[in-house]
Amino acid sequence: MKRRKFVHMGALGLGTLSSWNMAYATKIKEEKPAWLRKIILQNDQDFPRYEALRISNQNHPYFGGFKDGDDIPNPQTTGYYVLKVACAVISPESSLYQSTAHVEKAIQATNCLLNMQHADGTIDLLSTNFHSPPDTAFSVEKLCVAYVLLQKNNQENRYNPLLNPLETFLKRCGEALVVGGIHTPNHRWVVSGALTKLYQIWPDPRYKARAEQWLQENIDQDPDGQYTEKSAGIYSAIINKALIAIHHGFNKPALLDVVRKNLEMTLFYVHPNMEVVTDASNRQDKGAINMFENYYYGYRYLALVDKNPRFAAMCRLIEEAYFPRIGTHIENFLDEPFLWQELPAGNSIPTNYVKSFPYSGLVRIRRENWDATILVNNPNFLTFHHGNAMLQGLRIAASFFGKGQFQSNEIKQVGNAWILQQKLDGPYFQPHQKERIDPSGDWEKMPRNQRKQSEIQYLETSIKLEEISGGISVDIDMKGTDGVPVSLELIFRGDGRFEGVIPSGKESNAYLLKESEGKYILGENSIRFGPGRAEHKAIHLRGGLPFAQAPSVYITGFTPFSHKLLIRQ
Repeated sequence: MKRRKFVHMGALGLGTLSSWNMAYATKIKEEKPAWLRKIILQNDQDFPRYEALRISNQNHPYFGGFKDGDDIPNPQTTGYYVLKVACAVISPESSLYQSTAHVEKAIQATNCLLNMQHADGTIDLLSTNFHSPPDTAFSVEKLCVAYVLLQKNNQENRYNPLLNPLETFLKRCGEALVVGGIHTPNHRWVVSGALTKLYQIWPDPRYKARAEQWLQENIDQDPDGQYTEKSAGIYSAIINKALIAIHHGFNKPALLDVVRKNLEMTLFYVHPNMEVVTDASNRQDKGAINMFENYYYGYRYLALVDKNPRFAAMCRLIEEAYFPRIGTHIENFLDEPFLWQELPAGNSIPTNYVKSFPYSGLVRIRRENWDATILVNNPNFLTFHHGNAMLQGLRIAASFFGKGQFQSNEIKQVGNAWILQQKLDGPYFQPHQKERIDPSGDWEKMPRNQRKQSEIQYLETSIKLEEISGGISVDIDMKGTDGVPVSLELIFRGDGRFEGVIPSGKESNAYLLKESEGKYILGENSIRFGPGRAEHKAIHLRGGLPFAQAPSVYITGFTPFSHKLLIRQ
C-alpha cells in the first residue's frame, strides 16, 4: 500500500479532525487506499438487495421508504439507504458516482423519514421502542456523516434537493435529543455522540450543553475495562465509537483513555475463530455469535493515533477473517482521511494466556487454537472452543426441589485451579402459628418465612477446573442429600458429528455418554470429552433449564455424585 504524507496530529489535535477533513477532502480524494476502494465497490453491490425492500407504490403512506426483513417499513432501514447512497454518489470510484436516479430515491427516502418522524422529533424502533430518543440518536450518528459527505461534495449545489430535507430531519431529531431520555447505560454516550455530530454541523449551544449533562455522570467503565452492560458483542464497540466522536467534537482526550482500556481488554476476548466472547454480557448478545467488525473503527483509529502494534494486528485479523463486514463503517472511512494511513507494523495479538476479569465475572484461557471461558452467575459455567468445534455450554442440574440448576456467584482461584460452588437447601414447613392464622385460609397471608422448617435437605456442589494438556479438567463433587438424580450437560454448536455416544431416546440430537470418551467433530476440528457415565435417562430434570435445542451429550448419575470430566482438543 502506497504511503502518503499526512499532517502530524497528536491526540490533542484530533478535536479539529472534521475541519481538517473539510480542508483536505478534495486534495486527497483520488488517493483512497485500495481497501477503501474495495469497500466502496462492495457498497455498490448492496443496492439490488435494498431495491427489493423499497416501497415504490406512490399511494403507500411510506412511499420511498424501506422495509425490514419482516416486511415492516421502518426508519432504520430507510435511513441506512440514504447513508449508502451518500457514500456512493460522492465517491468517484463508485459505479453510482453522481447518480441522479439514486439521489432521487434518497430524496424520497428522506421525505419518508420525515413522515415517520414524530412531532417531538423522535423515531421508533418498531421491534420494541416508540418515540425513542436513543434510537433517534443511532440514526443521527450515521445520517450526520451522510450530510457532511454530501455537503463537502456539493459542487454546483448538486445535492441541495437531498440536503434540504435531510437537514430538516436532523434538526428535528436534535430537538428530541436536547430533552429526551434514555433506557440503558450505553444510550447516554450514543445520545451524546449524536449531539456532538449535530453540533459540528450546526453549533447550537443546546447540543453541547445536553451532551455535557450526560457526560457529567462519568463513563461507566470497571477496572477490567468493560462497561456496565458487559456487552462485548454489541454495545462496548458502539460506546467506543461514540466516545471517539465526542472527543472529536469537544476535544476530550481523557475519553480516548477509556476507549484504549476497553480495546486492550477486548484483545483477550477473541476466540480462535475470530468470534467475540459474549457469555458474560448482560444484554441480548449474551452467548450469541458476534464478530469484531464494530470494533474495527476503534482499533484502527487508536492504532494510528498511538502507533499501537497490537491494535494494528487486530485490525489485520479482522480484515482477514471477514473483510466485507468492516464496510459497515464506510461513512467514517470516507469522512476521516486520517484513517487512510497505513497501519503501523504489528502482526500478533495475545493467543497464549490465562487472564482473569473479576469485575466481568469470567476467566479466559487461550492456548493458540483452543480457548476456554469460565463464568460466574451463569448456568453455562464453561465454554470450550477448538477452531470451529465449540462446546458452547457446560451445565449441571439435580432434581432438587425444583431449584437444582447449578450456578456459582463467584470464582475462587486456588493455586492453578478455579473453584465454583453452590449450596442449596430444601426445607419442609410446619403448621402456621395459631394466633397468626388468617381466618380466610388464604395461603398467601400465612407466608412460609413465618413457618418453622423441618426435614431440611441440603445439596452442596463444588466444581474444580484446571488446565491440562490441550484442555480443561472439570472435577465435580455434589453431595448432601443422597439419591438425587443428576444430569451433566455438554451443549455443542453446529452440525458436526459425534463419536462414542448413544441416542438418549428423548430428543433427536440428545445423546448419552457411556463409553470412556466421546468426540464432537466439525470440519477439521474436534473436541474430545469423557469419561462417560449413564446411570439413568432423566436428562431434563425438574427445575433445570429446558433443552438447549442444540447437539447435546449427557452424563447422568445420582448423589453423591463425583466425576472428573476431561475436555480436550
